[in-house]
Amino acid sequence: MKTFNRITGIASLAIMLPFLIKAQSPNFKLSGKIGNLSKPAMVYLDYMDNGKSHEDSTELVNGSFSFSGNILDIATARMALAPNGGGKQFAIYRGGDAIYFYFGKEQIVMASKDSLSNATVTGSKIYDEFTAYTKTVGGSIMALTKAVNLDFSSGTPEQRNDTNYVKAVDARFRRAIAARNDKQLKFAKENPNSYFALVALSEAAGTKVDLAVVEPIYKALNSKYKQTDMGLELAQRIKAASTIVVGNQTPLFTQNDVSGKPLALSALRGKVILIDFWASWCAPCRAENPNLAKQYQLYKDKGFEILSVSLDSEKKNWVSAIQQDGMPWKHVSDLKGWNNVIGRLYGIRAVPACFLVDAEGKIIATDVRGKTLNAKLAEIFNK
Repeated sequence: MKTFNRITGIASLAIMLPFLIKAQSPNFKLSGKIGNLSKPAMVYLDYMDNGKSHEDSTELVNGSFSFSGNILDIATARMALAPNGGGKQFAIYRGGDAIYFYFGKEQIVMASKDSLSNATVTGSKIYDEFTAYTKTVGGSIMALTKAVNLDFSSGTPEQRNDTNYVKAVDARFRRAIAARNDKQLKFAKENPNSYFALVALSEAAGTKVDLAVVEPIYKALNSKYKQTDMGLELAQRIKAASTIVVGNQTPLFTQNDVSGKPLALSALRGKVILIDFWASWCAPCRAENPNLAKQYQLYKDKGFEILSVSLDSEKKNWVSAIQQDGMPWKHVSDLKGWNNVIGRLYGIRAVPACFLVDAEGKIIATDVRGKTLNAKLAEIFNK
């Protein structure tokens, strides 16, 4: 009987093996050739697929590079080239060449004599649709940011130090963004069966969702796109815009603290709580921490508590920032970055963001920081 079972098991494995191999085969390949670059030249690929982030990198050999893998959905990507080495951050922010795009389960080929920015892309229907969409709405955010930087740089040294000149440049940039948002909403409304209608609506909705405008367009989108991670996140943001408001009960949640122990918001009931969304990489968040520390010391013995929810993805960065900034209050994170479950529940798309909650669990103020927060706390505790 044992021999029979063993043989049967081997036979079953032999039958299943082709299917297992097929399941593990990459469903996308992204290859390219940039001139004749070789070591120390590097290409870095970061992509987000169905809410999960992935990182990869490779050396160029006589200009050639290749990436492959498996994705569940259409992925959004950033690719950066460091032609002379220097590392990923250098490639993205200082001396390299970075592009942003979308791709699917495709065989994608990039080719250029000198850079990623000048590369022609073939083999990707998704990339072609993204390019057409970007042209329709007036360019990408990165292109508009590059344009405003050039606009500012075109001024004389005296102009660049002139407040009125800076304000004028900023005003032109804001008008360009507003015009782009209007075009995105129009695109989303007119192309409900395009994946990029969802992309357009998600971007245009921003951090403060206008329900009267956004919700009907969202409802009309193709249902298969609403079931993607981006679609589900936008649905959460739409819901948060109508439910997480002053006067309503704040949603309850539980997440692990820095020691890995679960901490429930309900355990803090009876105190006035500032739910503070932040991250170690967020400069405005870090700038506000000294003020939070001061307010915490003033009112912690009177029933005030701070619960900081970090959108970090690396624990060492999270813990280090807490120590450096002297933050002795409560902290939680699931280390999923922008996909933090609590952040998505509260519709968070930018940090810092905060909600002041009373002892009964009702939201009494939103986005209160600095002097506004100080005045509100003084009003509550110095009666």
